[in-house]
Amino acid sequence: MGSAMQSAYILGIETSCDETAAAVVRSGEQTISNVVASQIATHQPYGGVVPELASREHLRAIVPVVRQALREAGRNYESIDALAVTQGPGLAGALLVGISYAKALAFALGKPLIAVNHLEGHVHAVLLEQRQEGNRELRFPALALVVSGGHTHLYLARLRDRSWSYENVGHTRDDAAGEAFDKVAKLLGLGYPGGPIIDRLSKYGNARAVKFSIAQIKRPDRKTPPAAREANAPNQAPPSRTLPRIEGSPAIRTRFDFSYSGIKTAVLRQVEARQLAASIEARRREMAGIGRPGLEDYLRHCDQPTLDLIASFQRAMVEDLVAKTLAAAREYEVASLFVSGGVAANQELRETFERRAAQYGLPVLFPSRALSTDNAAMIAAAAYPKFLTGNFAPMNFSAEARLELR
Repeated sequence: MGSAMQSAYILGIETSCDETAAAVVRSGEQTISNVVASQIATHQPYGGVVPELASREHLRAIVPVVRQALREAGRNYESIDALAVTQGPGLAGALLVGISYAKALAFALGKPLIAVNHLEGHVHAVLLEQRQEGNRELRFPALALVVSGGHTHLYLARLRDRSWSYENVGHTRDDAAGEAFDKVAKLLGLGYPGGPIIDRLSKYGNARAVKFSIAQIKRPDRKTPPAAREANAPNQAPPSRTLPRIEGSPAIRTRFDFSYSGIKTAVLRQVEARQLAASIEARRREMAGIGRPGLEDYLRHCDQPTLDLIASFQRAMVEDLVAKTLAAAREYEVASLFVSGGVAANQELRETFERRAAQYGLPVLFPSRALSTDNAAMIAAAAYPKFLTGNFAPMNFSAEARLELR
């Protein structure tokens, strides 16, 4: 690999949902700039992302965001070696804004264009920061939990000859974890986005006040022999023998799926049983009248039963995510664990993963909170291995709202 390849500058563009982002990353390991234009204020009155509004806001923001990313990186269009853009999954209209702009830019500049899976970007958010910190001794295979407002997936990630492969060993059957956080927050009159609000308020409630149970999906979807272990791989760690194994024959390729629609209903039942409807409506009105409510505003308008409900809900969600992920890590005898996506910014989730994984000697790695949520640095980083192998996108590729990661 020549020196020119070592110093490749890739301009990444991300528009999969409600954040317009652009970044310049050098060789998949150094973030030169990372700009994100959030649409929270646009969608807040509706309690969630409105696809048509998201597309419109991307159209407004994409040109200035890309220009700012280049300016902060001290680069111009001609000095970029390649462009990368999110192809999917995501909102079709939002994705098309980024793809159309990236295609036009690549054509005008005569630069290669790389299509990136948004979920792979979340995996590479971890790898990018580990490389920036000088950690080049990561061991594989790794188990990656990608957990956000739209996704809850478990992937076995393997690296072979600069190429990455992914095997999905678990996903949500209904709502994603972040979606459950947002919907419960909306139900309780806490506003949008709900995940960060619930995380901040949970420490003021009794997490054992309400016992929530989350659906346990145990049956395997596929009954095929496990993949052969990578014998004598240079970065392969000895498997842990103490991680909890779920029920079932080790000869069965077990899936570790999630389901979070039931816990939303359980929260609603608690609201009814505790007669919280009136206080929720009052809180919703008060919060709507505050431009940017802070923690003290929320605490002033939340009674103790509501805080206990919040803490109990978060604890149940965190316990389920951690337990299933560690069980999958044992089943597939992985060498390291990545946790990425917007929900990975949750403080209780991070602390619980770090504590539990340490008991089994399993390294668990998170991106910084800035790279946990949607951003373009992770897209540019994920594009670098494809750049090295010449895996460029044809100009007739399009958005794939349900794009799978393989």
